[in-house]
Amino acid sequence: EKATQLFNVMAESKLQCNAITCSAAIMACDSGSKWRKALDLLSVMAETKMEIDAVTCGAAISACDRCGEWEKSLQLLRLMAHRKLESNTIACSSAISACEKGSNWERALQLCGIMARRKLESNVLTFNAAISACEKAGKQKQAFELFSSMA
Repeated sequence: EKATQLFNVMAESKLQCNAITCSAAIMACDSGSKWRKALDLLSVMAETKMEIDAVTCGAAISACDRCGEWEKSLQLLRLMAHRKLESNTIACSSAISACEKGSNWERALQLCGIMARRKLESNVLTFNAAISACEKAGKQKQAFELFSSMA
């Protein structure tokens, strides 16, 4: 909250914001579950031609995850691909977690498949979110297959 207030003060004072200050504010939005603000800041960065990197996108995806905004998480993964940014384990896992919170087991499984094809390392949190998404949807077979693939 304080980071976004500081960002607003900078803007009102006509102080120049750069990629570092915007990225820091987006990361603060992640820890504060302010996904809308994170997306607004990302838009400002794009409009002003600031460099957007994988870490910044990952923080925005994580902010969306905390609120179950799976559609926004997937849009951000597509943005990363469009900008030729390498999606990483954290970004993909956060998107899978958002899909779980949004009860979208099919997208969670699709993202698990994408991670496997890209040889991104899945971790316990990744599998837990995907298995939970399947379980919530009554897809025990898919949940068991995922669990079995962990070994």
